[in-house]
Amino acid sequence: MKTAVLISGSGRTLKNLLELVAAEQLPIEIPLVIASRAGVGGIAHAEAAGVAVSLVDRSDYPTDQLFSAAVFSRCRTAGVELVAMAGWLKYTPIPADFAGKVVNIHPSLLPAFGGKGMYGDRVHQAVLDYGAKITGCTVHFVDDEYDHGPVIWQQPVPVFDDDDAKSLADRVFQAELECYPSVLRMIAKGQVTVEGRRVRVVQRRVTGRSKMASD
Repeated sequence: MKTAVLISGSGRTLKNLLELVAAEQLPIEIPLVIASRAGVGGIAHAEAAGVAVSLVDRSDYPTDQLFSAAVFSRCRTAGVELVAMAGWLKYTPIPADFAGKVVNIHPSLLPAFGGKGMYGDRVHQAVLDYGAKITGCTVHFVDDEYDHGPVIWQQPVPVFDDDDAKSLADRVFQAELECYPSVLRMIAKGQVTVEGRRVRVVQRRVTGRSKMASD
């Protein structure tokens, strides 16, 4: 499955996906990476893997719709079937032909600690300030509202009493490294279906626990 990856920062998630693809552990092809601004660290990861990079700077477009048109025209040209947001921080309306074909990973258990402006350490600090004992990450389809689309998978992560935003972020990111590729793998294998806001995924049982399909 041809997949475009959208980045706005260091590209740690992109790097993980590229490494799994190279190791033949993730059955997708990444022909295109789109960066929302020049100079972000993720561009180097794409270039090192020989992946084409396209820069679409939000400041070059007067409206969200024109910005979105520029992003998705590049996706169409690359012939991608799926778009994976990986630290993409720009609001991007989803065109009709990509509805149900754009996914994102968010560093909390949505709908908690999501919405406009909630990204990175802001999320983890909000979790700590609230006193939550469980957080995690959420992979979801993207619609035209912030962190709102149907949830595909959630991975819980404990919050410890001595956590700060950095330690909590590190622990959540370790869960993301497993969760996002697993969901992309299931989508590539046709194991994910959507009915309204309900998402059904094929699962298997491992030692009595529910685990994401990976075979």
